[in-house]
Amino acid sequence: MNTGPLLQVADDDLALLTDLYQLTMLQAYWKEGMHARATFSLYFRKLPASRRFMLACGQQHAAAVASRLRFRPHHLECLAATGQFDAEFLAWLGEWHFSGDIWALPEGTPVFPNQPLLEVEAPIAEAQLLESLIMNLVQLETLLASKAVRLVLAAKGRPVVDFGMRRMHGVDAAVRGVRAYRTAGLAGTSNVLGGLRHDLPLRGTMAHSYILAHDDEHEAFRVFARQYPGTTLLVDTYDTLDGVRGLIALLDDEPELRIGAIRLDSGDLGELARASRRLLDDAGHSQVEIVASSGLDEHKIAALVAQGAPIDVFGVGTQLGVSADAPVIDLSYKLVEYAGTPRAKRSPGKLNLPGRKQIYRCHDEQGQLAGDTLALRDEAPPPGTPLLEKLVEGGHLDAEQMALAEQAPQRVAETLRRLPASLRSLESGDSGYPLTFTLKLEQLAERHCR
Repeated sequence: MNTGPLLQVADDDLALLTDLYQLTMLQAYWKEGMHARATFSLYFRKLPASRRFMLACGQQHAAAVASRLRFRPHHLECLAATGQFDAEFLAWLGEWHFSGDIWALPEGTPVFPNQPLLEVEAPIAEAQLLESLIMNLVQLETLLASKAVRLVLAAKGRPVVDFGMRRMHGVDAAVRGVRAYRTAGLAGTSNVLGGLRHDLPLRGTMAHSYILAHDDEHEAFRVFARQYPGTTLLVDTYDTLDGVRGLIALLDDEPELRIGAIRLDSGDLGELARASRRLLDDAGHSQVEIVASSGLDEHKIAALVAQGAPIDVFGVGTQLGVSADAPVIDLSYKLVEYAGTPRAKRSPGKLNLPGRKQIYRCHDEQGQLAGDTLALRDEAPPPGTPLLEKLVEGGHLDAEQMALAEQAPQRVAETLRRLPASLRSLESGDSGYPLTFTLKLEQLAERHCR
């Protein structure tokens, strides 16, 4: 393997992006002849304190990766050099590929504790190997989509743009994060690679350094606006309102110039937005919008919206990029069935529900989410719409189901309109959203967890 300073893990090396114990367990399964079919369920036991739901994201990505995972000859050479694996096992590993099924929630589905984001059914070694990689993929995108959707809720229809790349936890997170932001409904990103790769419009302005590099702020505005018609100009390098007045003077001198917006990046954003709006409107430039950034999160955005601050677009950086208030989900990937027998962990505080499952979601007469029922997949369905869908069958991706991931932003926008007020709230606390288990699931859990 190339051991140089690579910035990203190559897709072809993802088979080795696992914990050592996954591979040692695989060898043990292989030696014991344990090849029966198993089901593993990916879920979390509790919501982060500041969340009322999580927005499931990354499942389609994980399914696609699983379907093409392979061990290459150079991987086997590296594993042989550790001295922990038999030559016969490594030869078997060289022929390994995923041949099972993956059921998953559609991208952008609100999800709650104990509900599977996905379930993997395959010979136990195949399903076991996917644990670390799937958890990494789904953890990141679900975290970031869940943070981003709170910003969308707070903005109440005003666009929100991602400015968070530079402080994110690595280049992989920065690029994959944009996929989560697109799912959640953000309007754009400053991240060029992420935006191009995941089809999210590129949005950006200028840095204060551009203004500082010029001897005159107004001349910097003039040059930039001539080069980029419709651009956004950063007006707070020195004095924000003087910057706005300079922009107005520029437009009066050169009425053919098109300036799309000003950007406020410091100070009292609400008061500066109101003062800037008055100056622009009084000068006849009501078409110039106002973009605000600087340490924003969903609570600050909600406060600005509640104040009636005339801000047209919000740019959010660090708080979004690291999901600062809830940087982790306690995801678990647990064996729930092996060789046709339900399985359950009994450790105190870490019980899991046995058996293959399905989630049924109900809506009230107004179309709002009214409650979910968690059931065994093979029992008579309770009322509601089943949510888990088969993305992979026999190791092969379902192209139609995978294509639905592209429609996730539209699906999320529709879902947000259907959320009851208790789920739309940005405050910490129990939403009271009804989550019930079928009697058969409860009885099965009681038998296997006591």
